[in-house]
This record gives sequence, structure tokens and C-alpha cells, in this order.
Amino acid sequence: MLTKHLQLRGPADSGGAGSGASSRCPAPAAGSIDSVLDVDALNRLRDLDPNGENRLMERVVSAFESSVARLMPQLQEALVGDQLSGIRHVAHTLKSSSASIGATKLSKICAEVESKARLQQTEGLAEQAVALQSEVETVRAALQHMLKSNP
Repeated sequence: MLTKHLQLRGPADSGGAGSGASSRCPAPAAGSIDSVLDVDALNRLRDLDPNGENRLMERVVSAFESSVARLMPQLQEALVGDQLSGIRHVAHTLKSSSASIGATKLSKICAEVESKARLQQTEGLAEQAVALQSEVETVRAALQHMLKSNP
């Protein structure tokens, strides 16, 4: 049943994305980047590499993509195997990395999944896992859009 609802995808194609580190986040259109990512958190990251010389934003996004590519299959395996400790581990790890890039909704979903797994509450866990996967894809798309918009 979980595999029917959980359709995990591989990392999004990041080809052609610029570093984006040399400029602040523009004022995005309503319903775009700022509805997915905390612009202030992104700007704090940009402040660490104001000239973009170290390509910090591109490296942070790449690290997030790598983490997601590793964690999403682990989450699916843990869900299918009813391994609450595995679910908790994935949710905890993703909670931290998503918070660091300003993906607050994703971080909140991860916190909820982590809490349910820690308390061994399986009711609604599959639905929350679907919501987590959906938000991961939304965040990934917003990050790629941000990088492409701020070369």
C-alpha cells in the first residue's frame, strides 16, 4: 500500500545551475520561492559568501540534493519494513538539513514524522510520508529555480 502512494523520484537535474551566490534573493512572485523557502535564511547563507567566490549556495544545494537522494530510498525501505527507528532517523536528518536551507514547511513535516516514529504512532504515518515526499520535490524545484534565477 505504501509503494502505491509513495512514488519516490531521483535527484532533480541540476545541470546548468549557476552559483547564485553573488546576489540576494529577488522578490519572487507570490506563490513561488518565498512560499517554499525562507528568503531570510537563504540571505544569511549568501552573507557567508557575499561575492560568490566559494560557490557556497551551489554547494549547499548540492549537499541537500545528495542527502535527499540518499534519504528518500531509506525512508521508503523503513516504511515498507515498519522500521520506526529508520523512519525516525531519516526524518531527523532531513529535518535539520531542510531547516538549514530555509525549507521550514519541510522541516515541520519531518519533525511531525520524527515525533510519531519516536512515540511509535503509526496511524497517519504513511500519509505524512507522502506529504514529506511531495514537499521534498517542491523544495528541490524551488532551490533549482533560485539557482537558475540568480547566476
